[in-house]
Amino acid sequence: METVEMNSVSLKRPRSEDDVANADEIKRHKISEKSKAGNDSEQSIETVTEQPDKSLLEDTKNEIIPNDESEEQDDEEEEDSDEDGDPESFADMMKHGLTESDVGITKFVSSHKGFSGILKERYSDFVVHEIGKDGRVSHLDDFSVPVDDEDPPEETFTVLSDEDKQRLEELQLLKNKETSVAIEVIEDTKEKRTVIHQAVKSLFPGLETKTEDRDGKKYIIAYHAAGKKALANPRKHSWPKSRGSYCHFVLYKENKDTMDAINVLSKFLRVKPNIFSYMGTKDKRAITVQEIAVLRITAQRLAHLNKCLMNFKLGNFSYKNHPLKLGELQGNHFTVVLRSITGTDDQIEQAMHSLREIGFINYYGMQRFGTTAVPTYQIGRAILQNNWNEVMDLILKPRPGAEKGYLVKCREEWAKTKDPAAALKKLPVKRCVEGQLLRGLLKYGMKNIISAFGIIPRNNRLMYIHSYQSYVWNNMVSKRIEEYGLRAVPGDLTLKGATAVHIEEGDVDNYTIHDVVMPLPGFDIIYPKHKIGEAYKEMLVADNLDINNMRHKIRDYSLSGAYRKIIIRPQDVNWAVVAYDDPKIPLFTTDLDKLEGKPLPVLPTDGKFRALKMEFSLPPSTYATMAIREVLKMDTSIKNQTQLNTTWLR
Repeated sequence: METVEMNSVSLKRPRSEDDVANADEIKRHKISEKSKAGNDSEQSIETVTEQPDKSLLEDTKNEIIPNDESEEQDDEEEEDSDEDGDPESFADMMKHGLTESDVGITKFVSSHKGFSGILKERYSDFVVHEIGKDGRVSHLDDFSVPVDDEDPPEETFTVLSDEDKQRLEELQLLKNKETSVAIEVIEDTKEKRTVIHQAVKSLFPGLETKTEDRDGKKYIIAYHAAGKKALANPRKHSWPKSRGSYCHFVLYKENKDTMDAINVLSKFLRVKPNIFSYMGTKDKRAITVQEIAVLRITAQRLAHLNKCLMNFKLGNFSYKNHPLKLGELQGNHFTVVLRSITGTDDQIEQAMHSLREIGFINYYGMQRFGTTAVPTYQIGRAILQNNWNEVMDLILKPRPGAEKGYLVKCREEWAKTKDPAAALKKLPVKRCVEGQLLRGLLKYGMKNIISAFGIIPRNNRLMYIHSYQSYVWNNMVSKRIEEYGLRAVPGDLTLKGATAVHIEEGDVDNYTIHDVVMPLPGFDIIYPKHKIGEAYKEMLVADNLDINNMRHKIRDYSLSGAYRKIIIRPQDVNWAVVAYDDPKIPLFTTDLDKLEGKPLPVLPTDGKFRALKMEFSLPPSTYATMAIREVLKMDTSIKNQTQLNTTWLR
């Protein structure tokens, strides 16, 4: 098998004469680890969003990787207000972003000739179905609610006014001095009073109700049954012992990442996000289908959300006695449309056969490294160097490229004054990494940056050093393939169970490149015995790090290391080339389309454009975009793809 080096990171693949003949017909459009904490998402999907997007999550990969530090968890109105803008100016700003070669992604394994194509021209061109630990692919195909005599009538969810709900929530959470809330019964019947009693008790666990006459009118009085004690674990009230404590359901979402979706569900249900569990985070700019579990919320309440939420659907409800755990999945199944492809039928067949038979280099994808001019791996390197002034500077200093306006103002203020309070005033949203660090500096002072940095959530802090590990791994794997090609050689590493061992001269014929793993640097791993082992050491020395001492004086930042396969061979690979005229029409049906009975649009046999529709399954910790890169032989970075795609279709 021949290896092919990526010899350019041009914005568009140089076209052959045949390609040029079709140039006027083809529009230019766009693209976009499992973290050590256990996300399944290294099957990440790199996305290019309409504006600098907080694609923190590696995804669908599915993991959530903060695009360096700009994750926002605040109101959606704040988020969405920044998503409009001139696409040309955004593409121009992204010229400051990273390309694949910047993070060590330079090699290919196949010998076919590459061709152009646009990934995620529309978010609906990328569909992800989670594969559970039992091998079952998650699908949304049933809206029915399990029959349960304990459930209140449907009217429970509509009988209370928004004002009543607001007052009851404040009472439930002890947000005011009121000891009770009175709700007037407008149409006084026993049945109506019963429904109001049920509504209060089911929607606001911990509250009790009674009926009172006041001035000739009937009122339902809500009050705390046991004061603050009732608030400690409100969901323990009125939950049948025979019913599993967790409601499992399938979440179908469009153009939202997993954490955003859970935050929205939490707000509508008036519960904390931490009662939800899931096996992996999924990317934003896609349609994704995954299993979620929630503690002691009925299927009936969840199903009611289908009437009031946009871009979400919940179904396939069941009650079980266990939550879900990160990483407890076999992987994800992808359905991807690459639009405006230029490849011939022969090129496409060669590319897809190679993907199915050989696979692709298991690089960490571009979203692992952030989307701004300051890559996340640079911050990770500074942490490992114990250079905390550099960490602070990299996160807060002004940077060129695409960022939200308030972040630009915050950085300018910081550069001018080095005053955390003044810079913080420029941030309307304080939950971004910049805001968290500034709050820490305000609390602990400029001479205690370590403690200030510690205010940032642990997973976000670890994301930086994992990014540096990924940067080293990508570079070393490119060197390994350049030096030894696609065959196992003496000195390579392979896994025996969970233990890495060196491949010896006498055993080398028993192994293929698919057996070879490479280490992420750490204190608990071994390195190859050939030239690449020395290359690891040289790279870390150049970064002022000691490969033999990867323990950090702060335990959280000590790297134990891990092993990762060099080549991944996707499963369930299928593909078809389809013609189309209208770039806005979908080219396949989703689970929701099927439930709603929507037919697939009739496509022309000889359309203006051609698209490659492909399906494949990947294990956790692998990036779908790296598989697609191998097919197209194009740079999948946002920097490149935003300039390919200037038609910003939603």
